[in-house]
Order: sequence, then C-alpha cells, then structure tokens
Amino acid sequence: MSKREPDTTLRTPLDRERVLETAVALARREGIDSVSMRKLAQELGVGAMTLYHYVPNKERLLDGMVDIVFGEIELPPTGPDWRTAMRRRALSTREVLNHHRWAVGLMESRAVPGPASLRLHDAVLGCLREGGFPVELAVHAYSVLDAYIYGFALQEKNVPFETAEESAAVAKEQVRHFTAAAGEQFAVEFPYLAEVVGGHVAVVGYDFAAAFEDGLGLILDALEERRRRGRG
Repeated sequence: MSKREPDTTLRTPLDRERVLETAVALARREGIDSVSMRKLAQELGVGAMTLYHYVPNKERLLDGMVDIVFGEIELPPTGPDWRTAMRRRALSTREVLNHHRWAVGLMESRAVPGPASLRLHDAVLGCLREGGFPVELAVHAYSVLDAYIYGFALQEKNVPFETAEESAAVAKEQVRHFTAAAGEQFAVEFPYLAEVVGGHVAVVGYDFAAAFEDGLGLILDALEERRRRGRG
C-alpha cells in the first residue's frame, strides 16, 4: 500500500491585498450586491472568520475596494498647464469607472478614505492651486468637475447601450414603440422628442465618448475664464 503523496500545490498566500483584489474581481463579475464576507470567503477558499483578520467588517472591505479604484486613476501633475492635466484626469476617471461600474456612486461615499484616494484628491487640488486657482475657486472647480465626471459615469452605467450604433438601434425601437401606441399624435404632443430621438439619435446615434469630451471642454473653458478673472 503506497503512501499518500503530500499536496505540493502552490497557493498564493492570503493577505489584505489579495482579499481586496478578489472582492473587486467579484464585484466586476457579479455586481457590488454580490459581495459579502461569506461569498468572498468562498471565492478565496477560506472560512468566513478568516477574513476578519484582514478586514474587520463589510464597510472596511468597501473602503479598500474603492481605494483600489482610486489607485487606477491617473494622477494629474502640477504646473501651469492645469487644463491638460484636468482633462487627462477626467478621461482617466471615466475609463476606470467604465471598467469598474460597480464603483459608480461609491467613490466619494467612504467615511475613511484610503491612501490612493488621498493622493488623488491632493494631486487634483495641487494641480488647480499651482495652475493659478485661488483656494475657493479650486474647491469650486474640483466640485464641478467631479459632479460632471461622476454624473456622466452614472448615466453611462445605466443606459441600455454602449456604442453609437447601439444607441441608434435603441432610439429607433423607442420611436417605433411610441408611434405604434400614439400614431401621428406622438409627434404632435412631443415635437422635440420626435425631432431629437427620431430625427437625430435614431439616425446617427449618440457617442458617449465624444459627448463627454465636448461637455468637459465647456466646463474647462468656463473654469479658465473664472481663473483669469481671479474670483470664485
């Protein structure tokens, strides 16, 4: 009777980083509502109580997960060209949030920000201050930019299409549904919806990337005007 050979399978040691990265992967795959300490323990192949050695509760787990997302956003450099830096930071944030859609709505919600969050916030404020923004206007600029970026990401997360072609198909189906229900009366009661959705979006689609950059440009133009006037 031969002896049982020892298990030589190499396992990645369990640590806080692995716990958080596994939680992020789970959220990306199944959504943030799927992330629980029990489900995460199953993903890692350990007992649920083992996790509490690395994250004391669900809130601290979410803190760490959100900080991973912050760590993927490009830090804006300081210097006189604040506009280019803020544009790149905005594009990077949108790209990261499209990759981690579960994090939309959670980015500024944590009571205990992590180191990556602090680094990014400090870098953005530093970029604005070194770019010539007075303190009050720097705060206002940060708030306006984040409201636009996060709001756009939230809208983009929930729409039933991803490309311009898909948006055109959705618009065509909406118009078909509306006209089937109301006939010609739809265009009479809602002339601008008929014009924009049926006559424009259904034909050329809606490009989120182009729309995001266009809106961002308007905000940056307005902030530059306020910066030059030197008032908040």
